[in-house]
Amino acid sequence: MKKCFIAAPILFCSILNLNVNAQDKFPAFSAEAHRGGRGLMPENTIEAMLHAMTIKGITTLEMDTHITKDNQVVVTHDDYLSPAFMLTPEGKEIPKTDAKKYPIFGMSYKELRTFDLGSKYFDLFPQQKKIKTHIPLLADLIDAVQKNIKKTGNKQFFYNIETKCDVKGDGVTNPEPEVFVKLLMDVIIKKKITPYVVIQSFDKRTIQIINKKYPEVKTSFLVANKKSYEENIADLGFKPFILSPVWQMVNEELVAKAHADGVKIIPWTPNTLTDIQKLKSLKVDGIISDYPDILTQAQ
Repeated sequence: MKKCFIAAPILFCSILNLNVNAQDKFPAFSAEAHRGGRGLMPENTIEAMLHAMTIKGITTLEMDTHITKDNQVVVTHDDYLSPAFMLTPEGKEIPKTDAKKYPIFGMSYKELRTFDLGSKYFDLFPQQKKIKTHIPLLADLIDAVQKNIKKTGNKQFFYNIETKCDVKGDGVTNPEPEVFVKLLMDVIIKKKITPYVVIQSFDKRTIQIINKKYPEVKTSFLVANKKSYEENIADLGFKPFILSPVWQMVNEELVAKAHADGVKIIPWTPNTLTDIQKLKSLKVDGIISDYPDILTQAQ
């Protein structure tokens, strides 16, 4: 009787651990809404992420991060506020001559969030819904996503988070990579979402730091070049969880070599049903698209 009494809780704990591990498991096919699905909603906004979560089949929320003057991690793509889709706090256009007037790294978050993201018509994405919103803190975006998951009882979504930095931008449009990574990981760890995160970048320095200091975090190397699979991996210096090439780079040979190495291939950003279906036929491990609705239609 004593043996049974001890064994039961152990069995129960094992079942619990299996459930937790299943929840943490990266999707067999990662269907990713690029910048939250900017073909449909204002990019990199909380509203975009919550909308993407309503599209059946989407597993992963893709987003970009920058650092502000006051060391806040914000979700936005461009180094400067873009005249293409941003408006001033007064609701006025930003002249093209002011394309570099408002650097993210040169503004406090208090100032940054007063600018209007989402009201202006964006001709590259005519279907994009118009909503007056703002560039969010990564912490606030995570809170909104996790709250929604808890409220709806939905599955846990993954976060594919890009570090927007490069060597030329050090001290100008971004902090040094060590600082960027520390600020980013402080938010991720505080919000307790580490198992659900992939950190991606074109800047190999940031994911090299992640690989060394936070080996439990999944990494993705973004590439858009004419190098071979072997050359890109050699350039990075380690095998990442994902190699994420621009979609035109993907062919049968690239996928085969990556899979033989245990590396996933998740291309960006095919936006037509034909191109998405072609990539799926090549057995890629996921796709990042501006149109999550089209992505989930592809068989």
